[in-house]
Amino acid sequence: MSMMTYEPYRLLNRVSDFNRLFGDLASRFDTEDTAAGYDWTPAVDIKEEDNRYLIHADVPGVKADDIDVSLEDGVLTIKGSRNYENEETKDGYKRVERVRGDFYRRFSLPDTADHTRVSAKCKDGVLEVAIEKQEKVLPKKITVES
Repeated sequence: MSMMTYEPYRLLNRVSDFNRLFGDLASRFDTEDTAAGYDWTPAVDIKEEDNRYLIHADVPGVKADDIDVSLEDGVLTIKGSRNYENEETKDGYKRVERVRGDFYRRFSLPDTADHTRVSAKCKDGVLEVAIEKQEKVLPKKITVES
């Protein structure tokens, strides 16, 4: 009689291999807030305060003049470019790790955002976009006529 080993998790290991294979592939096509044809996506932090929303985007090496911030139909768009600098190749060896080129991010704003009071500033490689909240409208008493 031959002895067979029972491996209850063998099938699960194969499923995780599948997820790893197709998960990596799917992440390459994630276009929720980016657009095709752009070279990189800046990392952002989004914070809600009592009177405003703040977006901090990491844009190291990008000049303020190379950043466009626009707001249309409740969608905030941040785009720009980081230009190439002179690259030097020595002894046939070249390594470039910092991404250059165009970037693009879009954010849907909540209804409480005041589209007329938006400001942006860039300092030390961090873009800060502040979107003020609308002033709260007090409830209005309506008289019921008889």
